[in-house]
Amino acid sequence: MSEPAGLGVEVAVISSDAAIITVSGELDADIGLVLQHQLAGQVVHGRRHLVLDLANVPFMDSSGLRVIVRTVNEMRNVDGSVSLAAPSEVVRRVLDLTGVGMTCRIFDTADAACEALLGRQDEEPDRVARDTADR
Repeated sequence: MSEPAGLGVEVAVISSDAAIITVSGELDADIGLVLQHQLAGQVVHGRRHLVLDLANVPFMDSSGLRVIVRTVNEMRNVDGSVSLAAPSEVVRRVLDLTGVGMTCRIFDTADAACEALLGRQDEEPDRVARDTADR
């Protein structure tokens, strides 16, 4: 599936179970469908933690919002997470008004989201070991 000129979705795998998905252009029905396919592909490939980099998204309508909400719910079902990075003021307002901003972490930059995610993943084995030892 090809996206219209000026729009795009790029994926960068940052660990075996995490990826950054960079979205460019208006997140409406057209790019939302492309994004939905890319996100579904990441889940199929075992990614449980996703960072959506929205720095290059000047506008998001209900179609884009639906894709994000659906992804957040799917990640919860597999004990995963979705972090949003660098939303524009307009996109951040939509996220806040709809409550999506309360269901996932929002970071100022994709780097900050990745650092938080990778730091949390590094801590998980220790937490599991402590939980097992406590039993």
